[in-house]
Amino acid sequence: MTINCQFPPAAVTGVILAGGRGSRMGGEDKGLIDYHGKPLYQHVLERLRPQTGKMCISANRNIAVYQQSGLPVIGDSLPDFPGPLAGMLTALDYIDTEWAIFSSCDTPALPADIVLRLWQAKQAAPAVWARSAGRDHPTLALLHVSLAEPLAAYLAKGERKVMLFLDQAGGHSVPFDDCPGAFANINRPEDLLS
Repeated sequence: MTINCQFPPAAVTGVILAGGRGSRMGGEDKGLIDYHGKPLYQHVLERLRPQTGKMCISANRNIAVYQQSGLPVIGDSLPDFPGPLAGMLTALDYIDTEWAIFSSCDTPALPADIVLRLWQAKQAAPAVWARSAGRDHPTLALLHVSLAEPLAAYLAKGERKVMLFLDQAGGHSVPFDDCPGAFANINRPEDLLS
């Protein structure tokens, strides 16, 4: 398989992962929590939209609210909130571009060049993800659509670990140590104060 190495934003669909249970937020839909005057997912959308050809949202609750963004909203094809990989699989099956850039809905300060940097560093890998301050961020990843089939098989075996799948798929991390704070998550109510 030959994977295109030139960076045309139109070859990439941005996918905001907003399909979780929000258990660390008391069950609230994290993407819709107000952060500095607007829902968290909108911060991510503002960062990713200029870097991609298309955008969509992966959500399992409050579909009508997310649809107010004007973006396609896709729900997991697997039941019972099986985690971010389920949203990734559904998106890879849905999109009509070769690549998807995924971001969790709770990472409002993404770098303005994350897609370009992941693209330039991927070489022939079908998956790359951000790494900063010695920590991997596997839900901030660029994936080729060819991973849909192996991902479906991985999930069918009951596996849920994102890093394990990305490693097995032949992916690698991309350093973003020059971007302190860019990958901070809003996971708990106290994080909203930052």
